[in-house]
Amino acid sequence: MTFNILHKDTNSKARTGIINTAHGEIKTPIFMPVGTLATVKGIHQHELKNSIDADIILANTYHLYLRPTTDVLEKAKGIHSFMNWERPILTDSGGYQVYSLSGRRKINEEGVIFQSHIDGSYHNFTPENVIEIQQKIGADIIMAFDECPPYPCDYSYAKNSMELTHRWLTRCFTKFKNSEPLYGYSQTLFPIVQGSVYKDLRKKSAEFIASQNAEGNAIGGLSVGEPADEMYAMTEEVCNILPVDKPRYLMGVGTPQNLLENIALGVDMFDCVMPTRNGRNGMLFTENGTINIKNKKWADDFSPLDETNDVFPKEEYSKAYVRHLFTVNEMLGKQILSLYNVNFYLTLMKKARMHLEKGDFYTWKEMMVRKMNKRL
Repeated sequence: MTFNILHKDTNSKARTGIINTAHGEIKTPIFMPVGTLATVKGIHQHELKNSIDADIILANTYHLYLRPTTDVLEKAKGIHSFMNWERPILTDSGGYQVYSLSGRRKINEEGVIFQSHIDGSYHNFTPENVIEIQQKIGADIIMAFDECPPYPCDYSYAKNSMELTHRWLTRCFTKFKNSEPLYGYSQTLFPIVQGSVYKDLRKKSAEFIASQNAEGNAIGGLSVGEPADEMYAMTEEVCNILPVDKPRYLMGVGTPQNLLENIALGVDMFDCVMPTRNGRNGMLFTENGTINIKNKKWADDFSPLDETNDVFPKEEYSKAYVRHLFTVNEMLGKQILSLYNVNFYLTLMKKARMHLEKGDFYTWKEMMVRKMNKRL
């Protein structure tokens, strides 16, 4: 993997760049649609590629390990072949999913013993076998196994969790460096900064992660319930330390406003389930604010769903029609808003790159954040 910075903003730490992988290039800043189970919910692969031009998608190690299982993925020669997606893929290591199973897992030095959310069966994740699982899945970018601390948590817990994540990282790199890729192309391992919302822990973790000289770095343990101001403060602290010439990935973030603010702090990569999850529940993201399409006010509004979103021809779907689809629980409504929202996020990234190239990113960002905060 290589990363080349193309433009830098003079009023913030934002930049544009290109990540090159075995399955193609990724223009940054980038949003990665979440395809947890080898599918971005409700969206065909040909739509991801041709309608909204997604450079990269994300899949999840924990879920793919359980279903369809790594044996099936290995027989398919990896996830790209399995899901018919020839562009880049990143896999989350499963650390966040283990975190979310707080009543179903036990963490120790060796790793994590957890119960499947599907059938209650017991499984074991270690730094070593999580790397092996991700090699069998075959994503271009894979993540180190980490512990994501809850929010809030006390200082002692956050410190111990961070130190465990660092020890696990050393084991991840040892396994990764002593392994060969399975499908004839290289993979890249990103380590993850932890430390909750404690500035000194974030600084220490970022320094340790930076010392590993990885090809890219991630920031984890945010967007787990903390106020946005704390997220931005921790991101700024970490981005001041992580290498400037390596891509920075802020995991699990977030709203359109979150993305723009964190781009200004120096982040290059994002993922979040919000565009599809909120879309399935009737929320539409637009440049002028959010719309709850299920509200009665849209029942006889025959204007286009979103004038600024060109994923469909303007005359194809009105607000009234899509509200009707939700009212009768027709799956097409969920598909339409999921596709619209993912397109909105990707278009927002394209516009951020354009304004960075023009040199007016910061002014544009401030204006967009104000506009998008509205509920229509």
